[in-house]
Amino acid sequence: MPAIVTLKPGKDQSLRRRHPWVFSGAIGRMQGEVLEGEVVTVQAANGEVLGVGHYAPGSIAVRMLDFGTEAQQPDAAFWEGRIRNAYELRKGLQLTGQGNTNVYRLTHAEGDGLPGLIIDVYGDVAVVQAHSAGMYKARPLIAAALQAVIPGLRAIYDKSAETVPAKAAPGAQNGYLFGESNGQEHIVHENGHPFAVDWETGQKTGFFIDQRDNRSLLARYAPGRRVLNTFCYTGGFSSYALQAGAELVHSVDSSKRAIELTERNAALIGLESRHEAYAQDVFSFLKDRHNQYDLIVLDPPAFAKHLSARHNALMGYKRLNVAGIKQIAPGGLLFTFSCSQVVSAELFEGAVLAAAIEAGRPARILHRLTQPADHPVSLFHPEGEYLKGLVLAVE
Repeated sequence: MPAIVTLKPGKDQSLRRRHPWVFSGAIGRMQGEVLEGEVVTVQAANGEVLGVGHYAPGSIAVRMLDFGTEAQQPDAAFWEGRIRNAYELRKGLQLTGQGNTNVYRLTHAEGDGLPGLIIDVYGDVAVVQAHSAGMYKARPLIAAALQAVIPGLRAIYDKSAETVPAKAAPGAQNGYLFGESNGQEHIVHENGHPFAVDWETGQKTGFFIDQRDNRSLLARYAPGRRVLNTFCYTGGFSSYALQAGAELVHSVDSSKRAIELTERNAALIGLESRHEAYAQDVFSFLKDRHNQYDLIVLDPPAFAKHLSARHNALMGYKRLNVAGIKQIAPGGLLFTFSCSQVVSAELFEGAVLAAAIEAGRPARILHRLTQPADHPVSLFHPEGEYLKGLVLAVE
């Protein structure tokens, strides 16, 4: 029988609203042996069962998998049901290979009722990342469910070593749960654009899928412009700009491996003659580029992963945007982003406002941007909305 977590009186309201997190301060007592990653039953102070979830020591003590007195235990049927539900949503979004896109996020953690689980699909390969001990322990059942749900799946790669809590899985190693590497370069297509993806050694699961819609928007504005793509990683924005007819595209990233991938993706579309890539610190690169670009992308990695770092992150976003706004040509467009979950859209916009004031350049907001539909946000868990962006017209 699962261990029982009993909440303090009055601490059950968030679960009744189906918020998927139980904070440690809300717990009154625990019955039975409670181990990290184990499934526990959560009940109110009066004994009413509120649902089941994965237990973990720390601030977020339980991540809920199902709610109510009839909550389903996470058996094989549970995993197949949840993953099939997620797949059918993506199928309806025309992302599962029937169109010109075959790279998508299959499960977006709380947004798909699976807290701590990210699965990205690259053609015939699924890449799994467990961000909790519970999801890490469930990998065999998750892999079986993926094989049952996704037709033509060739391989499943587990890339949880970087994301699972170290104490929960000491010595965790990435590797194939099903199938194996075929030793060939893996090319996927996003809106018809080809990209080489390396999930084994690349960042995250291999590609930043969450910028798909924003890359399409940039393509509308890129023709004839001089484009700078900073923190470019694999050059997603760069490839879209090149194919849209940008006059030139420069890509900058501090990682030499990222620059290699960016150059490879430019070569895939045969437009490398209008592209230059620089393995350099972005702040250093921006210092002496006055008026050289009339479209600049600022898409840095998360500046803050915890609330304690939020203030410093906001200062970082301000500093970066000051540099971008000062250097962009008059009439230029600035695509600026934050993927820090603890920085709200309002706080990010405030940091960009402060940057424009310091830079002394009038600017207008043309678009407010967010993550695409395969990164859904549960109405009950607004914290799942992590990506925010602005498109500014800078005078």
